[in-house]
Amino acid sequence: MGELTPKTGYMLEVDHKTLLKSDDLYQYILKTSVYPREAEVLKELRNANLAHPKGYMSTAPDGGQFFSLLLKLINARKTLEIGVFTGYSLLTTALSLPHDAHITAIDVDKDVYQEYALPFIQKAGVEHKINFIHSPALPFLDNLLEDPKEEGSFDFAFVDADKANYINYHERLLKLVRVGGLILYDNTLWGGTVAEDEASVTEYMRPNRQHLMKLNQFLAVDPRIEISQVPVGDGVTLCRRLP
Repeated sequence: MGELTPKTGYMLEVDHKTLLKSDDLYQYILKTSVYPREAEVLKELRNANLAHPKGYMSTAPDGGQFFSLLLKLINARKTLEIGVFTGYSLLTTALSLPHDAHITAIDVDKDVYQEYALPFIQKAGVEHKINFIHSPALPFLDNLLEDPKEEGSFDFAFVDADKANYINYHERLLKLVRVGGLILYDNTLWGGTVAEDEASVTEYMRPNRQHLMKLNQFLAVDPRIEISQVPVGDGVTLCRRLP
């Protein structure tokens, strides 16, 4: 759940993964309620991400803790993840689900998955839960939907890649995720720029800002879901599919 600073257009430092204005308050949250409960293998992966030039894009530990709890609350067993990167969110999910769970994880970059995520996934003993798909997400989701057995079969979906297609993902995920299941969209506040004037936003930030603003407006009036936009990390929007 990496995020961008609204003024510079550059990503925030890896240890600052929040929209909170106070670094001290964020560190308090991490040290008090997040780090003491973070699995050791997740901590090791988080530290390994520091070696990646784009390690700031990894899911924040407080964000991981948030959706780990959601997974357990809904007794999830079958999940989708669009955008894997170095695998912090994927490993969090795998550790949160029961032994016989199944995770479909989709990403266009297999090398990063194999170099960063896979060694820690194997160390944690959860590789058997994961089906990594090396593919753009949209054609794979369309292929899933060709099988009637896949419709409504997923409990949870986490979306953290390709902001331009978030709305397109949404239409497919509403068919794949069961009634009462959850869809979680990351980066929906985009460094706070969604609330700023266009002129004050850097060129680097503008394209995805527009995509995310359209998504937020769309989700706000979609009668097929209940939503809650939560200022965790760079902003996450939680959607519950309605009957």
